[in-house]
Amino acid sequence: MNQSSLSEEKSWLFCGSDRGGQRAAILIVSAKMNDIDPQAWLADVLARLPAYPAHRIDDLLPWNWRSAKLRTQPAAA
Repeated sequence: MNQSSLSEEKSWLFCGSDRGGQRAAILIVSAKMNDIDPQAWLADVLARLPAYPAHRIDDLLPWNWRSAKLRTQPAAA
């Protein structure tokens, strides 16, 4: 196991449960696999989530997030 894996594994200890840690790890890995900065993605999703329409929640998944973010940004003048 490399040093990066060990530090990530220790981070999951603060998720409240093993299951919560596993789900957090899946989200982080999914973001990385989609060439998205996990911290930026998670911060954006957590900021949007309270007011986001439930029927469009899939837009916030890592593989859809970049295009959803582009749709909600104002056009450059």
